[in-house]
Amino acid sequence: MNTLHERLAAVSGERLAGIRRGIEKEGLRVRAEGGLALTPHPQALGAALTHASITTDYSESQIELITGAHQSVQGCLDELTHIHQYVLRTLQQGGGELLWAASMPCGLPTDETIPIGRYGHSHIGRAKSIYRMGLAHRYGRRMQTISGIHYNWSLPGVTSDEYFGLIRNFRRHAFVLLYLFGASPALCPCFVQGRAHSLQPLGEGGQALHLPHATSLRMGRLGYQSEAQASINVSYNGLAGYADSLHEALTRPYPAYEAIGIRNIGGDYNQLGTSLLQIENEFYGSIRPKRTVRSGERPLHALRERGVEYVEVRLMDLDPFESVGITAQTMRLLDVFLLHCLLSDSPPDTPQEIAELKHNQLLAAERGREAGLQLLRQGQPVLLRDWAAQVLAQCAPLAARLDATHGGLDYGAAVQAAQERLADSARTPSAQVLAQMVQQHGCSFEAFSFAQSQQARAALLAQPWSAAQQQHYQTLAAQSLAAQKAIEDADTLDFEAWRQQYMDPRQLG
Repeated sequence: MNTLHERLAAVSGERLAGIRRGIEKEGLRVRAEGGLALTPHPQALGAALTHASITTDYSESQIELITGAHQSVQGCLDELTHIHQYVLRTLQQGGGELLWAASMPCGLPTDETIPIGRYGHSHIGRAKSIYRMGLAHRYGRRMQTISGIHYNWSLPGVTSDEYFGLIRNFRRHAFVLLYLFGASPALCPCFVQGRAHSLQPLGEGGQALHLPHATSLRMGRLGYQSEAQASINVSYNGLAGYADSLHEALTRPYPAYEAIGIRNIGGDYNQLGTSLLQIENEFYGSIRPKRTVRSGERPLHALRERGVEYVEVRLMDLDPFESVGITAQTMRLLDVFLLHCLLSDSPPDTPQEIAELKHNQLLAAERGREAGLQLLRQGQPVLLRDWAAQVLAQCAPLAARLDATHGGLDYGAAVQAAQERLADSARTPSAQVLAQMVQQHGCSFEAFSFAQSQQARAALLAQPWSAAQQQHYQTLAAQSLAAQKAIEDADTLDFEAWRQQYMDPRQLG
C-alpha cells in the first residue's frame, strides 16, 4: 500500500497547479433598520433563474452569489468580492438593504410570511418555487433561511472512485473544519420559537441563545437535520451504490408526504412529488459528489452517465468577521485538507461507522471547543484535539508541496494558523463571536450580526469600483432577464404534463 507521501510524490506539479475551486455563498437580504427584507429579488440584479453569478437560494430574500471555477485562490476571492460589490451597490441605491453577515438568520417574521423564491412563469421556474413550497411543508421555512458557503473543488485526473474515497475521508475528518471554522455558536431566539431545544440564554437580556462550547449550530441538531432523511442509508463506497441509494430515496413513497399531497383542494401545488426526496438537492450532506448538468437533465442522471466532476463542500459557516464571508487563508486550508482526504487511505464505510460519524459531527458542532471532548474512532474514544492535531500534522507536507508549486509560503502559513487555533480555542471564530457579543453588543445576536453586516457593507463599498465593472454586471443582469423570457416563451407543454415527465423515475438514469 502506498503511503500518503508516495501518493503525493506521484501527483505532478502540473496537476496540483490545476486544482480548481469555486464558491457559492448564501446570505439574507436585511432591511436598513434590521429584520428580514420582504421585498422581491431586485430586478437590477437580473433574473434569479438564469443569472450565472447572482441568484436566490430558498427564499426570495436569500441571495446566492456564485463564482466561476478558478485555478487561483486569489482569483476566486476577487470574483466573489466583485459580485458582492455590485449587489451591495444595487441594494444601496434601492433603499439601503444589506447582506446579513451571519449563517444563522436575522429576526424572522412568522413562518408563512418568509417569502419563497420566485423564478418567473416558465415550467422550470414554477418547479423551483413548488420544490421550495414542498420544503416549507416538510421542514418549515425558518430552517431554510440558514446560510452558508459551499466550496466546489476538483483536481485534474481524479476518477469517480477516487472522489468517493475523498468524500469518505472528508466525512471522517469533518470535525476538524467544524472546530476551526464554525462560526454559529449562537442564534436569535426567534429561530427556535415553538421548538424543543437545549440552548442556553447568553447573559441576562434573553437576546441570544447559545451553547457555551458550540462551533456550528448550523451543522448541529437545529440546522439541516431531518428525521425523514435519517432513514436514508446512503453509501459512499462508490458511484453505483451512492446512485442506487439516492434513486431509492427519490422514488420511495413517504406516508407523511403523501398525506400532504401534490396539490391542495384549490389546485395549487404543495410539492413536486410525495417521495422521501422531491429532487436530488433535497438530500442534505456535509459534502456532495457533483457533475454539471445539461439543460433539463436530472443531476443523478448526469452523475451516472458521466461520473463525478467535482465535490461540493457544504459545512462551512459564513465568517462574520470577513466582508465576503471567507478568507484566502481559509480557502488554502480547504485545498490542503481536501488533498489530504484524496491521497490518504480511505477504507469502505460501514453502517456502524456512518452512525459514528453522525455522532462525531453533532458533538463537534455543539460541544467542539469543550476541553477534553472525546469523539469515537472505530469504536474507541479519542480526544478531538489529538485526532485533529494528527490530521493537521499530515497536512503539513501537502502544504509544502502546494507552496513549491505556487512559489510562496501561503499554504504552510494556513496549516500553521490552523494548528495555533487548535491549540487555543479562544482563537476560533465561534469563540470570538461569543466574546464580541458579550463584550460589545449586550449579549445580543441581532446587534452583533447587524454590526458585522454594516461593517462588511462599508468595507466593500469603500473599495475601488470602475464604470467598466458596473457595465459588466448590468449587462449580465440584462442578458439573464432576456434568457428567462426566452425560456418562458419556449414552453409549449401543459405544466402538469411537464412535471410528470420531469419527475418520471426513468429520467434518473
